[in-house]
Amino acid sequence: MRTLIAFMKKEWLEQIRSSRLMILLILFVLFGIMNPAVAKLTPWLLEMFSEAMEQGGMMITTVEVTAMDSWMQFFKNIPMALIVFVLMQSSIFTKEYQSGTLVLALTKGLDRYKVILAKASVLVIMWSVFYGINFGITYVYNAYFWDNTIAKNLLFSVVIWWVFGLFAIALLVLFSTITKVNIGVLGGTGAVIVICYLVGLLPKIGKYMPILLMDGNSLIYGVKDVDDYTIALIITITAGLACIVASVPILNKKKI
Repeated sequence: MRTLIAFMKKEWLEQIRSSRLMILLILFVLFGIMNPAVAKLTPWLLEMFSEAMEQGGMMITTVEVTAMDSWMQFFKNIPMALIVFVLMQSSIFTKEYQSGTLVLALTKGLDRYKVILAKASVLVIMWSVFYGINFGITYVYNAYFWDNTIAKNLLFSVVIWWVFGLFAIALLVLFSTITKVNIGVLGGTGAVIVICYLVGLLPKIGKYMPILLMDGNSLIYGVKDVDDYTIALIITITAGLACIVASVPILNKKKI
């Protein structure tokens, strides 16, 4: 247990020293502010360009902004935040392969499964905290300007998106044990998500795919119910855990 905690401390120090922690924090805060800001500024922007648009034959009507517009921005922006998160963390294993620092830790008695557990835990904590900050900022601003109760199933829609982020992290960890280069980690993680998306386009299969958890807008507008996401949620959690479990024997057999 002591070696696990010590390795996790080392991981946190690396996140701080590399500035990844601060950059991601700023990014998620900015996205959190942008969600209500874009919604709030939309009527003003439309009014500013109304004259030019009317000359082009487009009529501008009065736009009433609600908390729904801000939550729509939330679900549009959070995929970009997740992509940046994965891009910046894709080297969490590969950098140590190349520098040889992982070999040093293993020779001092650190079990390989603890390496996976420590790194995965740090990523999960970071994603959870940053995602929570993003959601919290959006929620507070929405409550101040409008009324959050207008959004149906809001908490559930936010939670399942958080779970999808955990699934992406699990894929990142799995491919980090399979390959030693960043392009392999990003390529593998991205390929699985793209395949999930493409398969999810099939009506009879889409309800089982992890990509469904990204469709928060359908939940908050009441187009879909919580039950419509239950199977996909269970499959996503199971697949994520399977990725982490599979990473252990792969790293055990890997030559570092």
